[in-house]
Amino acid sequence: MNGGINKKVCSFCGKDSKQVREMIKGLRPDAFICHQCVEVCFGMLHIKDNIFAPKTQTNARASTSVSSKKYEDIPTPKEMKEVLDKYIVGQDAAKIGVVVAAYNHYKRLNSRNNTDDVEIEKSNILLLGPTGTGKTLIAQTMAKVLKVPFAIADATVLTEAGYVGEDVENILVRLLNAADGDIAKAQHGIVYIDEFDKISRKSENSSITRDVSGEGVQQALLKILEGTLSHIPPQGGRKHPEQKLLEINTRDILFICGGAFVGIEEIIKKRTTRSGMGFTGKVIDKDSAQFSDLLHLCEPDDLTRFGIIPELIGRIPAIYALDHLSKEMLMKILLEPKNSIVKQYKKLFEIDGVKLSFEQETLDKIVEIAEEKKTGARGLRSVLEMALIPIMYELPSRKDIAEVVITKEVITQKCEPKYISAKKAKAS
Repeated sequence: MNGGINKKVCSFCGKDSKQVREMIKGLRPDAFICHQCVEVCFGMLHIKDNIFAPKTQTNARASTSVSSKKYEDIPTPKEMKEVLDKYIVGQDAAKIGVVVAAYNHYKRLNSRNNTDDVEIEKSNILLLGPTGTGKTLIAQTMAKVLKVPFAIADATVLTEAGYVGEDVENILVRLLNAADGDIAKAQHGIVYIDEFDKISRKSENSSITRDVSGEGVQQALLKILEGTLSHIPPQGGRKHPEQKLLEINTRDILFICGGAFVGIEEIIKKRTTRSGMGFTGKVIDKDSAQFSDLLHLCEPDDLTRFGIIPELIGRIPAIYALDHLSKEMLMKILLEPKNSIVKQYKKLFEIDGVKLSFEQETLDKIVEIAEEKKTGARGLRSVLEMALIPIMYELPSRKDIAEVVITKEVITQKCEPKYISAKKAKAS
Protein backbone atom coordinates (compact mmCIF):
# COMPACT_ATOMS: atom_id res chain seq x y z
CA MET A 1 0.00 0.00 0.00
CA ASN A 2 2.90 2.34 0.57
CA GLY A 3 4.28 1.80 -2.94
CA GLY A 4 2.06 4.53 -4.43
CA ILE A 5 3.02 7.05 -1.74
CA ASN A 6 6.79 6.64 -2.24
CA LYS A 7 6.60 6.73 -6.03
CA LYS A 8 8.03 9.96 -7.51
CA VAL A 9 5.74 11.32 -10.24
CA CYS A 10 6.12 14.70 -11.98
CA SER A 11 3.22 16.96 -11.02
CA PHE A 12 3.29 18.57 -14.51
CA CYS A 13 3.72 15.80 -17.10
CA GLY A 14 2.93 12.70 -14.99
CA LYS A 15 6.18 10.84 -15.77
CA ASP A 16 7.75 8.81 -12.99
CA SER A 17 11.41 8.87 -11.88
CA LYS A 18 12.32 5.89 -14.09
CA GLN A 19 11.34 7.76 -17.27
CA VAL A 20 13.43 10.91 -16.65
CA ARG A 21 17.02 11.72 -15.66
CA GLU A 22 16.35 14.12 -12.76
CA MET A 23 13.36 14.55 -10.40
CA ILE A 24 13.26 17.67 -8.17
CA LYS A 25 11.29 17.47 -4.94
CA GLY A 26 8.95 20.26 -3.82
CA LEU A 27 7.86 21.35 -0.33
CA ARG A 28 4.92 18.93 -0.26
CA PRO A 29 5.79 15.22 0.03
CA ASP A 30 3.95 14.42 -3.21
CA ALA A 31 5.16 17.45 -5.25
CA PHE A 32 7.84 16.76 -7.90
CA ILE A 33 8.99 18.27 -11.20
CA CYS A 34 11.17 16.46 -13.77
CA HIS A 35 14.20 17.97 -15.56
CA GLN A 36 12.31 18.01 -18.89
CA CYS A 37 9.58 20.25 -17.51
CA VAL A 38 12.20 22.54 -15.94
CA GLU A 39 13.85 22.99 -19.36
CA VAL A 40 10.48 23.68 -21.01
CA CYS A 41 9.65 26.30 -18.36
CA PHE A 42 13.07 27.88 -18.74
CA GLY A 43 12.60 28.20 -22.50
CA MET A 44 9.15 29.77 -22.09
CA LEU A 45 10.42 32.35 -19.59
CA HIS A 46 13.52 33.16 -21.66
CA ILE A 47 11.50 33.74 -24.85
CA LYS A 48 8.74 35.69 -23.14
CA ASP A 49 10.57 37.99 -20.75
CA ASN A 50 14.27 37.55 -21.65
CA ILE A 51 15.02 37.40 -17.94
CA PHE A 52 17.99 35.03 -18.24
CA ALA A 53 21.41 35.82 -19.75
CA PRO A 54 21.93 34.07 -23.09
CA LYS A 55 25.31 32.60 -22.02
CA THR A 56 24.24 29.82 -19.66
CA GLN A 57 25.38 26.25 -19.73
CA THR A 58 21.84 25.04 -20.38
CA ASN A 59 21.36 26.80 -23.71
CA ALA A 60 25.04 26.66 -24.66
CA ARG A 61 25.45 22.90 -24.37
CA ALA A 62 23.52 22.27 -27.57
CA SER A 63 26.15 24.24 -29.49
CA THR A 64 28.76 21.46 -29.72
CA SER A 65 29.06 21.53 -33.49
CA VAL A 66 31.86 23.56 -35.07
CA SER A 67 30.88 27.22 -35.23
CA SER A 68 31.46 29.50 -38.21
CA LYS A 69 32.17 32.63 -36.16
CA LYS A 70 34.44 35.19 -37.78
CA TYR A 71 37.55 36.43 -35.95
CA GLU A 72 38.28 39.82 -37.48
CA ASP A 73 40.11 41.50 -34.58
CA ILE A 74 42.98 39.02 -34.29
CA PRO A 75 46.25 41.01 -34.45
CA THR A 76 48.97 40.14 -36.96
CA PRO A 77 51.93 37.97 -35.88
CA LYS A 78 54.22 41.03 -35.76
CA GLU A 79 51.77 42.92 -33.56
CA MET A 80 51.48 39.96 -31.19
CA LYS A 81 55.27 39.57 -30.97
CA GLU A 82 55.68 43.28 -30.20
CA VAL A 83 53.49 42.78 -27.13
CA LEU A 84 55.40 39.65 -26.11
CA ASP A 85 58.71 41.56 -26.44
CA LYS A 86 57.54 44.01 -23.76
CA TYR A 87 57.26 41.21 -21.19
CA ILE A 88 59.72 38.51 -22.34
CA VAL A 89 63.43 38.97 -23.08
CA GLY A 90 64.87 37.02 -26.02
CA GLN A 91 63.41 33.63 -27.00
CA ASP A 92 62.54 34.99 -30.46
CA ALA A 93 62.23 31.56 -32.13
CA ALA A 94 59.65 30.37 -29.58
CA LYS A 95 57.72 33.66 -29.63
CA ILE A 96 57.56 33.72 -33.43
CA GLY A 97 56.42 30.10 -33.51
CA VAL A 98 53.63 30.72 -30.97
CA VAL A 99 52.27 33.91 -32.57
CA VAL A 100 52.29 32.41 -36.08
CA ALA A 101 50.50 29.29 -34.83
CA ALA A 102 47.88 31.42 -33.06
CA TYR A 103 47.36 33.64 -36.11
CA ASN A 104 47.07 30.67 -38.49
CA HIS A 105 44.68 28.97 -36.06
CA TYR A 106 42.10 31.74 -36.29
CA LYS A 107 42.79 32.39 -39.97
CA ARG A 108 41.94 28.71 -40.42
CA LEU A 109 38.63 29.18 -38.61
CA ASN A 110 37.76 32.19 -40.77
CA SER A 111 38.35 30.14 -43.94
CA ARG A 112 35.89 27.48 -42.79
CA ASN A 113 33.08 29.09 -44.82
CA ASN A 114 34.98 28.85 -48.10
CA THR A 115 33.82 26.29 -50.68
CA ASP A 116 37.42 25.12 -51.29
CA ASP A 117 37.94 21.40 -50.65
CA VAL A 118 41.29 22.00 -48.87
CA GLU A 119 40.90 21.43 -45.11
CA ILE A 120 43.58 23.20 -43.05
CA GLU A 121 44.62 21.27 -39.95
CA LYS A 122 45.70 22.95 -36.71
CA SER A 123 49.33 22.90 -35.54
CA ASN A 124 49.63 22.26 -31.82
CA ILE A 125 52.89 23.49 -30.25
CA LEU A 126 55.48 22.03 -27.87
CA LEU A 127 57.80 24.40 -25.97
CA LEU A 128 60.78 22.82 -24.26
CA GLY A 129 63.50 24.50 -22.25
CA PRO A 130 65.04 24.87 -18.78
CA THR A 131 62.90 26.08 -15.90
CA GLY A 132 62.46 29.83 -15.60
CA THR A 133 63.09 30.63 -19.27
CA GLY A 134 59.58 31.95 -19.99
CA LYS A 135 57.48 29.07 -21.33
CA THR A 136 54.48 29.77 -19.10
CA LEU A 137 54.97 33.54 -19.38
CA ILE A 138 54.72 33.37 -23.18
CA ALA A 139 51.40 31.53 -22.85
CA GLN A 140 50.08 33.90 -20.15
CA THR A 141 51.00 36.98 -22.19
CA MET A 142 49.26 35.50 -25.24
CA ALA A 143 46.08 35.46 -23.15
CA LYS A 144 46.32 39.24 -22.83
CA VAL A 145 46.82 39.72 -26.56
CA LEU A 146 44.05 37.45 -27.87
CA LYS A 147 40.40 38.08 -27.15
CA VAL A 148 39.65 34.37 -26.88
CA PRO A 149 39.19 32.01 -23.91
CA PHE A 150 42.51 30.86 -22.50
CA ALA A 151 43.29 28.29 -19.81
CA ILE A 152 46.43 26.90 -18.17
CA ALA A 153 46.38 23.28 -17.03
CA ASP A 154 48.99 21.41 -14.98
CA ALA A 155 49.84 17.95 -16.33
CA THR A 156 51.30 16.77 -13.01
CA VAL A 157 47.83 16.21 -11.48
CA LEU A 158 46.45 14.20 -14.42
CA THR A 159 45.96 10.45 -14.00
CA GLU A 160 44.09 7.70 -15.79
CA ALA A 161 40.33 7.64 -15.29
CA GLY A 162 39.38 5.98 -12.03
CA TYR A 163 42.60 6.75 -10.15
CA VAL A 164 43.38 9.45 -7.58
CA GLY A 165 43.98 12.73 -9.42
CA GLU A 166 42.18 14.51 -12.24
CA ASP A 167 40.75 13.18 -15.48
CA VAL A 168 42.26 14.55 -18.69
CA GLU A 169 38.87 16.10 -19.55
CA ASN A 170 39.25 18.52 -16.62
CA ILE A 171 41.60 20.51 -18.85
CA LEU A 172 38.52 21.46 -20.87
CA VAL A 173 36.58 22.38 -17.72
CA ARG A 174 39.11 25.15 -17.06
CA LEU A 175 38.69 26.40 -20.63
CA LEU A 176 34.90 26.38 -20.28
CA ASN A 177 35.18 28.41 -17.07
CA ALA A 178 37.42 30.92 -18.87
CA ALA A 179 34.68 31.23 -21.52
CA ASP A 180 32.04 31.97 -18.82
CA GLY A 181 30.24 28.72 -19.63
CA ASP A 182 29.85 29.52 -23.34
CA ILE A 183 30.68 26.27 -25.12
CA ALA A 184 30.77 27.91 -28.57
CA LYS A 185 33.50 30.29 -27.37
CA ALA A 186 35.39 27.58 -25.51
CA GLN A 187 35.59 25.47 -28.69
CA HIS A 188 37.73 28.22 -30.28
CA GLY A 189 39.99 28.79 -27.28
CA ILE A 190 43.63 28.06 -26.42
CA VAL A 191 44.89 25.66 -23.73
CA TYR A 192 48.41 25.68 -22.30
CA ILE A 193 49.43 22.35 -20.72
CA ASP A 194 52.29 23.01 -18.31
CA GLU A 195 54.77 20.39 -17.03
CA PHE A 196 54.07 18.29 -20.11
CA ASP A 197 57.24 16.24 -19.59
CA LYS A 198 55.87 14.86 -16.30
CA ILE A 199 53.47 12.54 -18.17
CA SER A 200 56.31 10.71 -19.91
CA ARG A 201 56.63 6.96 -19.47
CA LYS A 202 58.90 6.11 -16.56
CA SER A 203 60.70 3.52 -18.68
CA GLU A 204 60.74 2.24 -22.25
CA ASN A 205 60.31 -1.29 -20.87
CA SER A 206 56.97 -2.56 -19.61
CA SER A 207 56.64 -2.79 -15.83
CA ILE A 208 54.52 -4.89 -13.51
CA THR A 209 53.33 -1.67 -11.83
CA ARG A 210 50.73 0.45 -13.57
CA ASP A 211 51.94 3.85 -14.85
CA VAL A 212 48.69 5.70 -14.09
CA SER A 213 50.13 9.20 -14.55
CA GLY A 214 52.32 8.47 -17.59
CA GLU A 215 51.39 6.58 -20.73
CA GLY A 216 47.74 6.25 -19.70
CA VAL A 217 47.40 10.04 -19.62
CA GLN A 218 49.14 10.32 -22.99
CA GLN A 219 46.68 7.87 -24.51
CA ALA A 220 43.77 9.92 -23.14
CA LEU A 221 45.25 13.12 -24.59
CA LEU A 222 45.49 11.71 -28.12
CA LYS A 223 41.92 12.34 -29.27
CA ILE A 224 41.55 15.60 -27.33
CA LEU A 225 44.60 17.15 -29.02
CA GLU A 226 43.58 15.95 -32.47
CA GLY A 227 39.88 16.76 -32.21
CA THR A 228 36.99 14.83 -30.70
CA LEU A 229 33.61 15.28 -29.05
CA SER A 230 34.57 15.20 -25.38
CA HIS A 231 32.14 14.80 -22.48
CA ILE A 232 33.04 16.77 -19.37
CA PRO A 233 31.46 17.25 -15.94
CA PRO A 234 30.29 20.89 -15.58
CA GLN A 235 31.99 21.40 -12.20
CA GLY A 236 35.04 19.26 -12.88
CA GLY A 237 36.05 16.27 -10.75
CA ARG A 238 35.30 12.67 -11.56
CA LYS A 239 32.58 11.47 -13.91
CA HIS A 240 29.64 9.58 -12.45
CA PRO A 241 27.09 7.48 -14.35
CA GLU A 242 24.16 9.60 -13.15
CA GLN A 243 25.97 12.91 -13.72
CA LYS A 244 24.87 15.38 -16.35
CA LEU A 245 27.78 15.90 -18.81
CA LEU A 246 28.51 18.69 -21.29
CA GLU A 247 29.87 18.10 -24.79
CA ILE A 248 32.81 20.06 -26.20
CA ASN A 249 34.27 19.64 -29.68
CA THR A 250 38.08 20.00 -29.43
CA ARG A 251 38.64 20.18 -33.18
CA ASP A 252 39.27 23.94 -33.11
CA ILE A 253 41.01 24.25 -29.72
CA LEU A 254 44.72 25.13 -30.03
CA PHE A 255 46.95 23.29 -27.54
CA ILE A 256 50.34 24.64 -26.43
CA CYS A 257 52.40 22.21 -24.33
CA GLY A 258 55.46 23.15 -22.29
CA GLY A 259 58.02 21.31 -20.18
CA ALA A 260 61.64 21.39 -18.99
CA PHE A 261 62.37 17.82 -20.22
CA VAL A 262 65.26 17.43 -17.79
CA GLY A 263 67.66 14.77 -19.07
CA ILE A 264 66.69 14.91 -22.74
CA GLU A 265 70.01 16.65 -23.52
CA GLU A 266 71.80 13.38 -22.79
CA ILE A 267 69.56 11.61 -25.30
CA ILE A 268 70.30 14.28 -27.92
CA LYS A 269 74.05 14.07 -27.19
CA LYS A 270 74.09 10.34 -27.89
CA ARG A 271 72.39 10.89 -31.22
CA THR A 272 74.34 13.95 -32.38
CA THR A 273 77.85 13.14 -31.12
CA ARG A 274 79.97 11.43 -33.77
CA SER A 275 83.54 10.19 -33.87
CA GLY A 276 84.33 12.74 -36.57
CA MET A 277 84.76 10.18 -39.35
CA GLY A 278 82.41 10.51 -42.30
CA PHE A 279 80.60 13.40 -43.94
CA THR A 280 77.10 13.22 -42.45
CA GLY A 281 75.78 14.42 -39.15
CA LYS A 282 76.74 17.37 -37.04
CA VAL A 283 79.70 16.82 -34.75
CA ILE A 284 79.21 18.12 -31.19
CA ASP A 285 81.86 17.98 -28.51
CA LYS A 286 80.32 16.48 -25.37
CA ASP A 287 82.20 18.87 -23.10
CA SER A 288 81.48 22.10 -24.99
CA ALA A 289 77.88 21.56 -26.11
CA GLN A 290 75.49 23.87 -24.27
CA PHE A 291 72.12 22.70 -22.96
CA SER A 292 70.15 25.22 -25.04
CA ASP A 293 72.06 24.37 -28.24
CA LEU A 294 71.22 20.70 -27.80
CA LEU A 295 67.52 21.44 -27.26
CA HIS A 296 67.38 23.23 -30.61
CA LEU A 297 68.50 19.94 -32.19
CA CYS A 298 65.65 17.99 -30.58
CA GLU A 299 63.76 15.65 -32.91
CA PRO A 300 60.65 13.46 -32.45
CA ASP A 301 62.83 10.37 -31.92
CA ASP A 302 64.47 12.05 -28.91
CA LEU A 303 61.06 12.72 -27.37
CA THR A 304 60.10 9.07 -27.93
CA ARG A 305 63.20 7.89 -26.08
CA PHE A 306 62.39 10.36 -23.31
CA GLY A 307 59.02 8.66 -22.83
CA ILE A 308 56.47 10.45 -25.03
CA ILE A 309 54.53 8.00 -27.23
CA PRO A 310 54.94 8.52 -31.02
CA GLU A 311 51.18 8.94 -31.56
CA LEU A 312 51.14 11.96 -29.24
CA ILE A 313 54.25 13.51 -30.81
CA GLY A 314 52.55 13.28 -34.21
CA ARG A 315 49.73 15.49 -32.93
CA ILE A 316 52.18 18.22 -31.83
CA PRO A 317 54.08 18.96 -35.05
CA ALA A 318 55.63 22.31 -34.04
CA ILE A 319 58.52 21.95 -31.55
CA TYR A 320 60.40 25.03 -30.30
CA ALA A 321 63.26 25.17 -27.79
CA LEU A 322 63.88 28.08 -25.45
CA ASP A 323 67.41 29.30 -24.81
CA HIS A 324 69.22 28.94 -21.50
CA LEU A 325 69.40 32.36 -19.84
CA SER A 326 72.87 33.94 -19.94
CA LYS A 327 74.05 36.68 -17.55
CA GLU A 328 73.23 39.33 -20.15
CA MET A 329 69.68 38.00 -20.57
CA LEU A 330 69.19 37.76 -16.79
CA MET A 331 70.26 41.41 -16.42
CA LYS A 332 67.75 42.45 -19.09
CA ILE A 333 65.02 40.39 -17.39
CA LEU A 334 65.85 42.12 -14.12
CA LEU A 335 65.46 45.64 -15.54
CA GLU A 336 63.90 45.94 -19.00
CA PRO A 337 60.51 44.16 -19.30
CA LYS A 338 57.34 46.14 -18.71
CA ASN A 339 56.65 44.04 -15.63
CA SER A 340 60.29 43.47 -14.57
CA ILE A 341 61.12 42.27 -11.05
CA VAL A 342 62.93 45.49 -10.10
CA LYS A 343 60.00 47.60 -11.32
CA GLN A 344 57.63 45.51 -9.22
CA TYR A 345 59.63 46.06 -6.02
CA LYS A 346 60.07 49.76 -6.78
CA LYS A 347 56.28 50.02 -7.07
CA LEU A 348 55.83 48.26 -3.71
CA PHE A 349 58.17 50.75 -2.00
CA GLU A 350 56.56 53.67 -3.85
CA ILE A 351 53.18 52.79 -2.33
CA ASP A 352 54.76 53.46 1.09
CA GLY A 353 56.18 56.75 -0.20
CA VAL A 354 59.78 55.46 -0.40
CA LYS A 355 62.11 55.45 -3.38
CA LEU A 356 64.01 52.20 -4.00
CA SER A 357 67.32 52.19 -5.91
CA PHE A 358 70.10 49.70 -6.61
CA GLU A 359 73.83 50.17 -7.09
CA GLN A 360 75.18 48.62 -10.31
CA GLU A 361 77.44 46.16 -8.48
CA THR A 362 74.37 45.03 -6.53
CA LEU A 363 72.55 44.16 -9.74
CA ASP A 364 75.62 42.31 -11.01
CA LYS A 365 75.74 40.23 -7.83
CA ILE A 366 72.03 39.40 -8.01
CA VAL A 367 72.48 38.11 -11.56
CA GLU A 368 75.57 36.11 -10.56
CA ILE A 369 73.78 34.35 -7.69
CA ALA A 370 70.67 33.70 -9.80
CA GLU A 371 72.77 32.07 -12.53
CA GLU A 372 74.38 29.77 -9.96
CA LYS A 373 70.93 28.66 -8.77
CA LYS A 374 70.10 27.40 -12.30
CA THR A 375 66.42 28.36 -11.91
CA GLY A 376 66.27 31.06 -14.57
CA ALA A 377 64.22 34.20 -13.95
CA ARG A 378 62.70 32.66 -10.81
CA GLY A 379 66.15 32.78 -9.22
CA LEU A 380 66.22 36.57 -9.57
CA ARG A 381 63.02 36.94 -7.56
CA SER A 382 64.27 34.49 -4.94
CA VAL A 383 67.50 36.46 -4.37
CA LEU A 384 65.69 39.81 -4.20
CA GLU A 385 62.92 38.51 -1.96
CA MET A 386 65.33 37.11 0.63
CA ALA A 387 67.31 40.36 0.71
CA LEU A 388 64.37 42.77 0.83
CA ILE A 389 62.06 40.98 3.31
CA PRO A 390 63.84 42.38 6.45
CA ILE A 391 63.77 45.87 4.92
CA MET A 392 60.10 45.63 4.01
CA TYR A 393 59.40 44.44 7.56
CA GLU A 394 60.98 47.53 9.17
CA LEU A 395 60.20 50.23 6.62
CA PRO A 396 56.43 50.77 7.20
CA SER A 397 57.19 51.64 10.84
CA ARG A 398 59.74 54.31 9.92
CA LYS A 399 58.11 57.44 8.51
CA ASP A 400 61.35 59.45 8.26
CA ILE A 401 62.84 57.43 5.37
CA ALA A 402 62.57 58.86 1.85
CA GLU A 403 64.89 56.55 -0.07
CA VAL A 404 66.47 53.09 0.32
CA VAL A 405 69.66 52.24 -1.59
CA ILE A 406 70.43 48.52 -1.90
CA THR A 407 74.17 47.85 -1.76
CA LYS A 408 76.13 44.73 -2.61
CA GLU A 409 76.53 43.93 1.10
CA VAL A 410 72.75 43.71 1.52
CA ILE A 411 72.75 40.76 -0.92
CA THR A 412 75.93 39.01 0.21
CA GLN A 413 76.13 39.73 3.95
CA LYS A 414 72.55 40.61 4.91
CA CYS A 415 73.69 44.09 5.99
CA GLU A 416 71.37 47.07 6.30
CA PRO A 417 70.90 49.22 3.19
CA LYS A 418 71.65 52.93 2.91
CA TYR A 419 68.73 54.84 4.38
CA ILE A 420 68.25 58.43 3.19
CA SER A 421 66.03 60.45 5.49
CA ALA A 422 63.37 62.84 4.27
CA LYS A 423 65.39 65.85 5.51
CA LYS A 424 68.51 64.86 3.57
CA ALA A 425 66.43 64.18 0.47
CA LYS A 426 64.94 67.69 0.65
CA ALA A 427 68.34 69.27 1.26
CA SER A 428 69.86 67.59 -1.76
